[in-house]
Amino acid sequence: MFDKNNLKLYFICGTQDIESKTSIIDVVTEALESGITMFQFREKGASALTGNEKEDLASELLTLCHEYAVPFIVNDDVALAQKIGADGIHVGQDDMEVKVFAEQFKEKIIGLSISNLDEYERSNLAHVDYIGVGPMYATTSKDDANLPVGPEMITKLRKYVKNFPIVAIGGIQIGNTREIMRAGADGVSVISAIAKSENISNTVRQFLQNVE
Repeated sequence: MFDKNNLKLYFICGTQDIESKTSIIDVVTEALESGITMFQFREKGASALTGNEKEDLASELLTLCHEYAVPFIVNDDVALAQKIGADGIHVGQDDMEVKVFAEQFKEKIIGLSISNLDEYERSNLAHVDYIGVGPMYATTSKDDANLPVGPEMITKLRKYVKNFPIVAIGGIQIGNTREIMRAGADGVSVISAIAKSENISNTVRQFLQNVE
């Protein structure tokens, strides 16, 4: 059963987000030990793993997350999520429509990216558990990111979605987290601020303080 408290500190990461001298397993392990509340495996870009390598890493990360009782979400790859028994799937506006795979994910978590009111009006949230809203600020972690919409987009969407779970994404740092939470988010999703941190445990601890 999905709990919106899982969204408080939602770490998103793939091998492309990790410095070459570091292992993604080490990074995710430290993030889990430090208290992240949900993890999304997002393997994208020219250097991304594919095929068996991607599947093997996803399975290893899934097992790792379950050791810490943290939900494991797969970005976009519905077939992979089904094959390894992931806890859920997150899709964007240009990915497979939720209604196409919702039947196979009835007991799973489904997240959907929404950037603005137009996308909200075109989206069917009947099978969706939470929406990811952003980018909040300019971000270098996603090559295909839209222009920043700012925390005010969360406040605008709240008028329509009421208490529906919202997690913010895009350019989020420790210093702007409180502003995002005040705008009405249930949590923040972070990529590089954790993946490239020189002290992951300290970074996670500070994020957790700011989302309370």
